[in-house]
Amino acid sequence: MIKRIPISALKVGMYISDLNNDWIPHNTQRKRGVIKKEETIEKIRRMGVQFVYIDASKGADTQDSETASEVDRRNESALQRAGEQAPGLRPHVPLTEEIVIARKIHSQAQGLVGDFMNNVKMSAAIDIAPIHQLADELQRSVFRNANALSCLGRIREKDNYLLEHSVNLSVLMSLFGNYRGLPADVLHQTIVGALLHDLGKILTPDEILHKPGRLTPEEFEVMKLHARHSRDILAATEGIGELTVITAAQHHERIDGTGYPEGLKDSEISEYGRMVAISDVYDAITADRVYHKGMTPTQGMKKLLEWSGDHLDPELVKQFIRCIGLYPVGSMVLLESGRLGVVVETSESDQRLPTVRVMFHTRFRMPIPVETIDLAKPGIQDRILRSVDPDEYKIDIRKFLV
Repeated sequence: MIKRIPISALKVGMYISDLNNDWIPHNTQRKRGVIKKEETIEKIRRMGVQFVYIDASKGADTQDSETASEVDRRNESALQRAGEQAPGLRPHVPLTEEIVIARKIHSQAQGLVGDFMNNVKMSAAIDIAPIHQLADELQRSVFRNANALSCLGRIREKDNYLLEHSVNLSVLMSLFGNYRGLPADVLHQTIVGALLHDLGKILTPDEILHKPGRLTPEEFEVMKLHARHSRDILAATEGIGELTVITAAQHHERIDGTGYPEGLKDSEISEYGRMVAISDVYDAITADRVYHKGMTPTQGMKKLLEWSGDHLDPELVKQFIRCIGLYPVGSMVLLESGRLGVVVETSESDQRLPTVRVMFHTRFRMPIPVETIDLAKPGIQDRILRSVDPDEYKIDIRKFLV
């Protein structure tokens, strides 16, 4: 049986099934196996891990625990409560219209960020104006219809993670900032900070940055330096605002002080640093990478709730979930009718009733004609039962998103 236990209850002889530390996005340490030495427990404690999951059928057990299913039920309940309020952003133009513009912006964004990073790496002339223009275009697209860029954020390649993550993070920060009513200039600076938050990785050795296997503790310390490098490079770049520097510098800080590069805690971390930390963790844990199978959007939001208080700002996590919706674009859901659908647009009035594109029937275990259904429309009786993992049914959601 899989159980969650506090780090204080972890003992030699227990079998760890999940270190529960994906809030450290670059940590590729081995995450399962039998604890053989006290030193291993101390290493886990130093990472800031508060709870781990053990498999009691493969190792020692403890009474100081709760089952994984109990944890999931509590997280699901918290997720439903966080999603009770109406969605934050209402679309001003149809998705079919905005998706054409969003595709161009998304493609242009990856190229611009890549070129900017290369220019900095080669010590070439730096022109920040195109990045500022891009941030404005992202902001306008999100205002017109946030679902368009969100759709594209679920369609990505494992081998292009660095650039796509930067673009997706800027989209999430634009959504989040709009939802929270940040002033236009503040929102602009945080979007630029999100676009360039990983700029410091140009100084990370390629053998560490692109290592497919686990990083050694020494390599992980080198990887962690990228946040400080991002801060220093941006601070020295003409035309970059202070909030842009702060956003990029603090994306790995955690409210319990276990983050990096400065180990800031609580109010020492700016509002924007806490916002970008949540957005960064969410995008990282829901992305497929060479060494990491991404969670579903719903699983990702439950993890944000589980890590609230210790690592992430709990109130901002709830606001983030309300902002992106109970069933974010790209979620696969099971309907009461037995059909599977991919969420392609969130509802203007009720987070529980998004627009879904159905393509498979679970009772008959077979594909069905693709149909787009707005669950919020009068007369539509079908409702969402739960989110599901598309891999469970061997469905590639990218084929149905746009």
